[in-house]
Amino acid sequence: MNILGYFQKVGKALMVPVATLPAAAILMGIGYWIDPTGWGGNSALAAFLIKAGAAIIDNMSILFAIGVAYGMSKDKDGAAALAGFVCFTVITTLLSPGAVEQIGLVMVDDPETKLAFAKVNNQFIGILSGIVAAELYNRYYQVELPTALAFFSGKRLVPILTSFAGIVLSFVLMYLWPMIFSGLIHFGESIVGLGEVGSGLYGFFNRLLIPVGLHHALNSVFWFDMAGINDLGNWWTPNAIETGVGVVGETGRYMAGFFPVMMFGLPGAALAMYHTAKPENKAKVASIMIAAGFASFFTGVTEPLEFSFMFLAPMLFVLHAALTGFSLFFADMMNWTAGFGFSAGLVDMVLSAQNPLANKWYMLIVQGFVFFGLYYVIFRTAIVKFGLKTPGREDEEASTNEVAGSSNSAELAKQYLKAIGGHNNVTNIDACITRLRLTLKDSSVISEKVLKDLGAMGVVKLGTNNVQIILGPLAEIIAGEMKKIPQDADLTGVELPA
Repeated sequence: MNILGYFQKVGKALMVPVATLPAAAILMGIGYWIDPTGWGGNSALAAFLIKAGAAIIDNMSILFAIGVAYGMSKDKDGAAALAGFVCFTVITTLLSPGAVEQIGLVMVDDPETKLAFAKVNNQFIGILSGIVAAELYNRYYQVELPTALAFFSGKRLVPILTSFAGIVLSFVLMYLWPMIFSGLIHFGESIVGLGEVGSGLYGFFNRLLIPVGLHHALNSVFWFDMAGINDLGNWWTPNAIETGVGVVGETGRYMAGFFPVMMFGLPGAALAMYHTAKPENKAKVASIMIAAGFASFFTGVTEPLEFSFMFLAPMLFVLHAALTGFSLFFADMMNWTAGFGFSAGLVDMVLSAQNPLANKWYMLIVQGFVFFGLYYVIFRTAIVKFGLKTPGREDEEASTNEVAGSSNSAELAKQYLKAIGGHNNVTNIDACITRLRLTLKDSSVISEKVLKDLGAMGVVKLGTNNVQIILGPLAEIIAGEMKKIPQDADLTGVELPA
């Protein structure tokens, strides 16, 4: 597996722990709504809800260790998840400031080194622990030991091996982690030092990394406590203003500008693509754009809409990234702030509005209407002027075949399986929220046109063997149905579009 494909696998596994963030946001959001000034100090119910949500946010690194190990294990087994937790515990214990000082291999007398080891409980270490645990699990979960040690064979062996791996990693990280942390600190400080321009640059590069799914790496620097920024973590910290953790008009600066884009800008782009579609294709395009636009507005899940045009018209995607950067720049310049637990959709805006750190959050809606117009005008102008082949404007291909994707998920899974060459061509089937993630023996056998005729919104080839098929919310359902299809299933009778 190539490096990019491997990172995609990690990114998919991260969706397991990331999926817990909405629960935390809902609990804490309701708590703030009940007690917007005391944050639990004036209401037992509010305190209960806020603390319950904080239990998720404050332990995100542990959730990453467990979730990545579980998500990357071959059979999604609990032993892998346990191994991830074991590795994380070993590393964070051995690399705690007191332990490092006691071991004495590295001097911790300067403030930056002390801070590095004080911050070792973070998402990066969580992800690393999960990866190590998953790799060891996949390699050794079926190992048989001699009779005298048979009890420790197979899955029981993995946590033991992982604990030793954690010791080795701790020794290496004892020297590397201060340098890594220092680099992140300086990168974060360089962005923070640029003020609203830094916010804009972050927004721009955040979107540019979407096609390969590596935007999470950039997010972790600004949203979590890896480089001292922790914008998302500080946003949901109880009593953030009183303790000095949060500052009104500043905390949320790396999140606020996404709301106008996801709730309004991208739906404006969807309307532009609908209006510029060929008349005979408008009905089909409307169904796609309405569903994708609503997902972006309501939940902040943008991939179904973005993948509908990013490969058909890359110019538009670059414009989209630039507009996102401008939105973050402008919101930061005006000190309008709002935050989210999952993404910048309506649900999170409503929940975050009661947070005392929210500053003129309603102005983001006004900004959103402006961005709806900007996206609509810019997208429509670019599509018409440059003849971009957005959905509904593709060149016609001669075909009389009326076969399309089945409305039945089980039958549709068979169509997709046949379209990618059947089980004989598939090494691994997986999915995240919106993408069917496949490892194929030969990716050249697939036809992007056939997959799109079945309903796919886009196809991404990563290297020679890794393929992502963008299906939207159906992705996990189709992946599950494909796995149920027997290895020797006869797919000759399954019809595909020509």
